[in-house]
Amino acid sequence: MEYLPNILFVVALIAGIGFFTKNIKKLSRNIKLGKDVDVSDNKPQRWKNMVRIALGQTKMVVRPVAGLMHILVYVGFIIINIEVLEIIIDGVLGTHRIFAPLGALYDFLIGSFEVLALLVILAVVIFWIRRNIIKLQRFVKPEMKGWPEKDGNMILYIEFVLMLLFLTMNAADFQLQQLNAPHYTKAGAFPISQFLLPIFDGISVSSLILVERTAWWLHILGILAFLNYLYYSKHLHILLAFPNTYYGKVKPQGQFNNLDAVTNEVKLMMDPSADPYAAPAEGAPEPEKFGASDVMDLNWVQLLNAYTCTECGRCTSECPANQTGKKLSPRKIMMDTRDRLEEVGKNIDTNKGEFVPDGKQLLDDYISREELWACTTCNACVQACPVSIDPLSIIVEMRRYLVMEQSAAPTELNNMMSNIENNGAPWPYNQMDRLNWVNE
Repeated sequence: MEYLPNILFVVALIAGIGFFTKNIKKLSRNIKLGKDVDVSDNKPQRWKNMVRIALGQTKMVVRPVAGLMHILVYVGFIIINIEVLEIIIDGVLGTHRIFAPLGALYDFLIGSFEVLALLVILAVVIFWIRRNIIKLQRFVKPEMKGWPEKDGNMILYIEFVLMLLFLTMNAADFQLQQLNAPHYTKAGAFPISQFLLPIFDGISVSSLILVERTAWWLHILGILAFLNYLYYSKHLHILLAFPNTYYGKVKPQGQFNNLDAVTNEVKLMMDPSADPYAAPAEGAPEPEKFGASDVMDLNWVQLLNAYTCTECGRCTSECPANQTGKKLSPRKIMMDTRDRLEEVGKNIDTNKGEFVPDGKQLLDDYISREELWACTTCNACVQACPVSIDPLSIIVEMRRYLVMEQSAAPTELNNMMSNIENNGAPWPYNQMDRLNWVNE
């Protein structure tokens, strides 16, 4: 019985990490469903972007209030969980505060963790008020109804409870140290949790140990549960923000990529020695689909973007189409892409590793044509995203499919393309008549 807590802890640790690993493998598999794309260029700039944007949070502080609070939650939550290392070692070995011999450094660390825990609690409360009482416009858009709204609040509740459990655990521990309870070495500084001591006045040592152990167990189990909740949550960005910013676009934002199939066709047309009527070589691969109608037509970086989306809504709040009442929401584009990708992943799981056509696709079933054509391609959404997500690239690929595969461009666009083909310009005037306005 003496080693039962250690055994239970190891079982919980293995189960938590094992389930997390399984989900990460599924995540990786889903992302790799996308087409390959070469992102090996400009590595120094990519590393710089990752450090500056993901680690340094430079895009977050563009909006100072929300940005600074996010940094508090981010830094506080990460640094406080350094103590998880001590908890894991204690749980496996059956020790208590194994790093206590660090002395003054340990006191400083525990004290710092407590101050950060309080700041995280305050920031989380403010975030909750912004979402649920003030109801900022970007948090009440149509795509945020249902699960996205619940998920955002759930994350705040979890972080609040984890920090409260941390402070409760420390307060009970400190009280036990004051009572010279066996096994509770005097170690650590408790600038915040010491104010909770009056709650424990008159409580017996055995009851205090029960409180401390309960808070300790709930804290570590809560962290393991939260770790596995990430896959199902927008909070997955705390893991994916770093690779996403590294693989983010480093070319000028107004520069679009050319389709290789179109480039090769143009080169063939410009080659005087090529036979335009020649049949394709035997065994030649079928021409690739132009653009994208489903998630498998996108590249893996775009699918990584979808999983990284924080649903913060900064892209949508900056979108001129959305601001003028159009249906387009860049955030919804990313959420729809992720939802469809998850649906495809479940299809593969159900059918033992093979995707069975389900009669659905990203276009029309998730993202409407009205949304796609409302985009002005201004790049405001790309510029606003705090983790370098590029909704515009997905919109452009789906537009390419509509134009080049289905000839389903809006009438105005078809007229423009006809004018370019016939007149060499977007305007419906013969080249010989273009200067007639000079004589008017």
